[in-house]
Amino acid sequence: MATETEVKQEEETRAQRHREATVYKPHVDILEEQGELTWKVNMPGVGGDSIDINFADGVLTIQGKVRPRYEREPKFMLREYGIGDFYRTFQVSDQVDAGRIGAEYNDGVLTVHLPKVEAAKPRKIDVRTG
Repeated sequence: MATETEVKQEEETRAQRHREATVYKPHVDILEEQGELTWKVNMPGVGGDSIDINFADGVLTIQGKVRPRYEREPKFMLREYGIGDFYRTFQVSDQVDAGRIGAEYNDGVLTVHLPKVEAAKPRKIDVRTG
């Protein structure tokens, strides 16, 4: 069982303070499917129009802004759910076709599709007999 200090350290690695705002590193599942990598990025509370995905110099950057839940900060009796934006970067292999990267967002999950270049896709090798 984790101690209070370990839990606090884990929270600090998941959330960081930047310019008066809390920024979280979203959890990601990466799946290898036929011809592409598919990333499932958990970003609850982000509006679909508040997501920025950029690819430059082999680095994919994902940012999502969360709208404040309250107009003004209430006096909490208990607060367990943190509110903050999401930010994460990934080094992407040159086996990904950068020009065909696509994404969709639904129910708090961003799905990013990274198609492989033709040379990186598995293929069957024919054997000639003689």
